[in-house]
This record gives sequence, structure tokens and C-alpha cells, in this order.
Amino acid sequence: MNFDRSLDVPAGVEVRLSPLVSRILAPNPSAFTFKGTGTYILGAGADAMVVDPGPDIPSHVAALQRALAGRRLRHILITHTHRDHCPAAAPLKAWDANARTYALAPAAPAALGEGAADEAHDHDFVPDVMVTDGQNIAGDGFDITCVATPGHTANHMCYALAQEKALFSGDHVMGWSTSVIAPPDGDMGQYLASLDRLAARDDAIFYPTHGSPIQQPRRWLHELIAHRRRREAQILDAVQDAAAIPAIVEKLYPGIDIALRGAAALQTGAHLDYLKARGLVVEKAGQWLRSGTG
Repeated sequence: MNFDRSLDVPAGVEVRLSPLVSRILAPNPSAFTFKGTGTYILGAGADAMVVDPGPDIPSHVAALQRALAGRRLRHILITHTHRDHCPAAAPLKAWDANARTYALAPAAPAALGEGAADEAHDHDFVPDVMVTDGQNIAGDGFDITCVATPGHTANHMCYALAQEKALFSGDHVMGWSTSVIAPPDGDMGQYLASLDRLAARDDAIFYPTHGSPIQQPRRWLHELIAHRRRREAQILDAVQDAAAIPAIVEKLYPGIDIALRGAAALQTGAHLDYLKARGLVVEKAGQWLRSGTG
């Protein structure tokens, strides 16, 4: 599944997306970040806000500083603590003493195998302000509301810009592909519930941290939900007979690039955990099968 609707803009170039929003792409493309981390700058007045400052790459930090020159950086909002999203907060805070960081929570304790798929967490990051669902953050002429969306990570938070009915969707809803759900921090049941929550909102546009702005968010959300439901059905079919995760991955992702095989295994495991929680599958000695079939 590939929802590639990218903006073909070089890293380090500030692009104006709306009267209140601009974006700078970090030079960190990969199989999990697509063309790189999109850092958003909010506001049209003397005070600015940043969403997902991105990786601590000197050229990226310098590009952000150029874009913010002559303004006060008051708020740095973090959607979640993966290393492609928040490490640049530290040099930005050192550059502008006005800045404070906002996030749902610090990273969860490091887990075995963390980073096998997607980005590992930045365990050095601790927010100045730990936000809560529904909390309002006042900017310079605009307002942000925190929208909790656990699933991709336990500490994932989206941010809604009231004046433009826009949602900064982090990695929960990306503009080029589905999100990696990697247990134990990622949770498929929570991810799907968070998608349903966003589908019930009336946002006019999503600004994901990877990929292009999503102009029809509810349609996109329904595509994502349908994709996950199809994958779940495929996994249930694959465990008609007992099967281990590598065998399920081989059946569901034939010919997958070896670099992505770990991510596919984690995704499959996340689906199986969710199916198990609903009593639809069981695990016996590393083999998964439908409940009542063995």
C-alpha cells in the first residue's frame, strides 16, 4: 500500500503551505521517513511555534534558525519521541531561551529490539510541559488543541490548529504510507481506535510529518482503516493452520525487501496481538492459530 503524494521540495527550503503554516524538510530520507522529516513552523506574528523539530542535523537546525530569524520561538510541539521527530528541540532551545517543549510524555523505557523497524526513541528528551488530551496551547493569533492518538507509539499526540481546521498528524497518519505499529510500544487496537477518533472529527486538512498534506483526510482515514481490516483478514486466513510469524510474513509479503522484513514481522505481530486480545487467535510455542482449531 503506497499513498505517495509527496511535495517535490529540496531539504532545507521553507515552503509556505497556508497563511499560518510553513514547512522545512530535513535531509533524512529513508525507508521509514520517506523523503525526510517535515518540520512545521506556525504563526504569522512575532512569536512562532514549531511542530516536530526533527533530527539534530546541523544543516536542518540551521535552516530552521534562518526561517525563525527575527521571531521568538515560544513553543516546540512534539507528536512523539522517535529520533526523527524531536532531537532538534535541544539545539533550538539553546538558540532561543524563550522556547519550551511540549509532549504527551517522555519515551517509554527502551525495549529489546527497539529500532528494528522505524526509528528508536530519543530517551534524552524530557518535555518542559507534559500535555493532556484536549489541552489548549495559545499561539500568537492562533490556538492549538491536543488530540491524543496512541497506537504508533504510546505517547503519540496530534495537534489541531483551530483557525485553519488543520491537524498535525505526526506519524499516526502519514502522507505516503501506513504507519509502523511495533509492539510493545505500538498497539494495533489503540491505533485503529485513534483512526476512528480522527475520522469522527471535521478537520479540513492533515499535515503529516512524512509526506504531503492530506487534502481529504476522512477519505484517507477510511482507506487506512480498510487496509488494516484487509490485512487482519489475510492474517486470519494465514493461521487456518498453525504458523509462526516468519511464515505468515512470507505469505503476506512475498518478495519483500530484506530491509523491510523486520517491520513486516512487527506489523504482523501487532495484528496478532490485537486478534488474541479479542479471542480470535491463540499462540502455542511460537505458533499462531485460530481459536478452537488446535
